[in-house]
Amino acid sequence: MTSAVELQGLSKTFQLSSGWGRRRVRRDVVAVDGISLDVPAGQAVAFIGPNGAGKSTTIKMLTGILHPSAGEARVLGYTPWKERRALVRHIGAVFGQRSQLWYHLPPRDTFELLARIYSLDRASYTRRRDMLIERFGLAPFLETAVRKLSLGQRMRAEVAASLLHAPRVLFLDEPTIGLDVIARQELRDLILEWNRDEGLTVFLTSHDAGDIERVARRVIVINHGRVVLDDKVSALRRQYLGSKILSVKFHAPVQPLVLPGVTTLKAAEYALKLEVDTRVAPIEQVMAAVLRAGSVADIAIEDPPLEEVIAHIYAQAPAGAG
Repeated sequence: MTSAVELQGLSKTFQLSSGWGRRRVRRDVVAVDGISLDVPAGQAVAFIGPNGAGKSTTIKMLTGILHPSAGEARVLGYTPWKERRALVRHIGAVFGQRSQLWYHLPPRDTFELLARIYSLDRASYTRRRDMLIERFGLAPFLETAVRKLSLGQRMRAEVAASLLHAPRVLFLDEPTIGLDVIARQELRDLILEWNRDEGLTVFLTSHDAGDIERVARRVIVINHGRVVLDDKVSALRRQYLGSKILSVKFHAPVQPLVLPGVTTLKAAEYALKLEVDTRVAPIEQVMAAVLRAGSVADIAIEDPPLEEVIAHIYAQAPAGAG
């Protein structure tokens, strides 16, 4: 499998000034600090971290918007800041808070404009446009001015627009920010489908755990401009937060359960919600105690929210980890 994105010691330092005249002070702020990683073609990667960690700065360097202070990067074999004109024909980008759709025009008009910007063959463009309209469910609002669309409709049109020229890598920077639950899920499903069926490489930044869980198979956690974790999404829970959430409903009233390693999150007359530290109390042992406590009507075992896992990683990783 060939690499779609390669970074070697990539760094970016900004120089900030404060004060006036002779009291003016300049200081260097390191936004990205020597990142090295490799993303194989066709992989969906979540690139996550707290605000100010360096995520957006990295994406801007990978799309050629910013020049790095040091290091190297290759996207589909191109050096982004040196060969941006050639690279943009092979990548797509969606920034959740910035639109590429013309505000007062309907999505169809922006599609036509993009076809001309990318010099797309008319017949090929028409086939791909019609396919995207169908797959993304754009037909009901294709002729409606973007300013009149809901945020969910606009974001579906944004992603479709970024795929018109058949890119091989899609950069997504907070694509579901501000969307309601249903709109977020619809957009995640579309991105996942495109990654799975078309082999599109997806490079995603998000603060939404649902985006990470649903879209990505690999997660790269960045903090203070450095990579502090690079692993499978499924491994995050097992390695960094050894706990389970046990929700139990009973046929009759039940007394609170007191066990080492077990915290009661919620207790009602007929129900319990427990957090189990599996390093102290094996889940099988806790379930046996639950079954002894009363007649069980329903029981569910869940992993903790991914937000907790990520917060745990931030807490454990030192600021200088790399």
